[in-house]
Amino acid sequence: MNAIPLLDVRDLTVEFATRRGTVRAIERVNIAVGKGETVGIVGESGSGKSVTSYAVMRILDRAGRIAEGAITFGGIAIDKAPEKVMTELRGREMSMVFQNPRAALNPIRSIGRQIEDVLIEHALAVRSTAKQAAIESLRAVKIANPEERYHAYPFELSGGMCQRVVIAIALACRPQLLIADEPTTGLDVTTQKTVMDLMVELTQARGMSTILITHDLGLAAAYCDRIVVMEKGKVVEQARAASLFSDPAHAYTKRLLRATPRLDSNVRDLLPEPKPAPPPMPQGAPLLEVRDLVKEFSGRRGAAAFRAVDGISFTVHEGESLGLVGESGCGKSTTSAMVMRLLDPTSGAIRFAGEDIAATPAARFARSPLRGKLQMVFQDPTDSLNPRWSAFDSIADPLFRLGGIRRDAARGRVEELARLVGLPQELLDRFPHQLSGGQKARVGIARAIALDPKLLILDEPTAALDVSVQAVVLNLLADLKVELGMSYLFISHDLNVVRLICDRVIVMRQGRIVEEGQTESVLHDPQHQYTRTLLEAIPHPPAIYQGEGLPA
Repeated sequence: MNAIPLLDVRDLTVEFATRRGTVRAIERVNIAVGKGETVGIVGESGSGKSVTSYAVMRILDRAGRIAEGAITFGGIAIDKAPEKVMTELRGREMSMVFQNPRAALNPIRSIGRQIEDVLIEHALAVRSTAKQAAIESLRAVKIANPEERYHAYPFELSGGMCQRVVIAIALACRPQLLIADEPTTGLDVTTQKTVMDLMVELTQARGMSTILITHDLGLAAAYCDRIVVMEKGKVVEQARAASLFSDPAHAYTKRLLRATPRLDSNVRDLLPEPKPAPPPMPQGAPLLEVRDLVKEFSGRRGAAAFRAVDGISFTVHEGESLGLVGESGCGKSTTSAMVMRLLDPTSGAIRFAGEDIAATPAARFARSPLRGKLQMVFQDPTDSLNPRWSAFDSIADPLFRLGGIRRDAARGRVEELARLVGLPQELLDRFPHQLSGGQKARVGIARAIALDPKLLILDEPTAALDVSVQAVVLNLLADLKVELGMSYLFISHDLNVVRLICDRVIVMRQGRIVEEGQTESVLHDPQHQYTRTLLEAIPHPPAIYQGEGLPA
């Protein structure tokens, strides 16, 4: 790192005024970023990563304030700089890529206009030249047909495309510092690699500095020069990436590294303390049989129909976990929606527990006796819970709707379900905003198993969770499967997670199955080039770290 850093954060403390008094979100944080350097900030949700970046950008919530410390950027003390100065610096000299690209974009303004807004605001273009500059910005982030995409709206683009647009906006003014806050959360591994490689290529070509905020230690290892580890608002360790992974000094860093799935780990290895592995489940008769399943969506404005799922067939046996993997848009979620009977297939058969459930329209299947035996855990534990319902209400809802249980009789069953998923009883009366991500995930799982389902469909159930919370949830799922005798259809883009939880795996691409087999066989000796591409895109911690020397 250069002697004089581009960004120098000294003893930074940020406080928030709340109804219960002042809360200190980060305390005496010290971080320096040199010119051309990439620094990773890692830690669990609530560790202070994002608050630190918001303080640097001076975009803290109205209730937040910088209580102590100093922030120097390019020799300018910005911790007390007037808003007029910060307005000039933001976008032009320092910029940010936010975690949720769709939330960061204006849904009713074309993406080209949104790039123009930044260029005009900072006097880098006028109305007559802004359009061409915006198109060039789209071309720089490798968006195909930028002249056409200029007119597109965010809802017309995939998640990966939206993230590229956000990067184009962030880099439009060629800033000196880019802060990327969880820029790949929710993206499949190949899109994640494409987005990260693109960011690295552009920042290196322009001599920019980068702060990468992430809970994915494999990602930090692959793309960062130095790594800063934060826990509960404090920096507990920082070192060169290779040093941190080969010889972590702090117990919290070791715990994060242990919870990160590796090529040689099993689901129990992710836990801080050893625990006996769940016994293997004997596999019985076919529970779910999918044959020649097709789903077509009609094209808009006279366009040809789009075939999202193209004649796939597979079987899930009693006691089996089947993984369904592939990139975004490959047809995984459409397949799960049809199996769950939330969506009607165009053609094909779906037999569940010996009955052809595809013959029953989705609207009527909600009243079928089989509805309770086929349940789903959704990807986002926050969005899948009613914000006005307590945890008790969310878990009890299927009991009222399908189980025929009255409210006064449901308390005991809900408390039993909470115990099964490890949710403390005192949290049952809390609302989603009062629960952590892991606690909300437990509520979603408890709701899904309330009616003793035979098959549980898990749609990216850990994609939005920290690695340590993910480790706990995966172990919980492994235990529940044995204890309740369930089968799983596990949808994910994370092949490492699939390897930990699934007996067999199916790889999908463009609506078709390109490879299937026993999980270990497919992931250690893939036969299809697409499977090899997916595996190569997974960022891993350096080989020098394999869990040795970490707390047992």
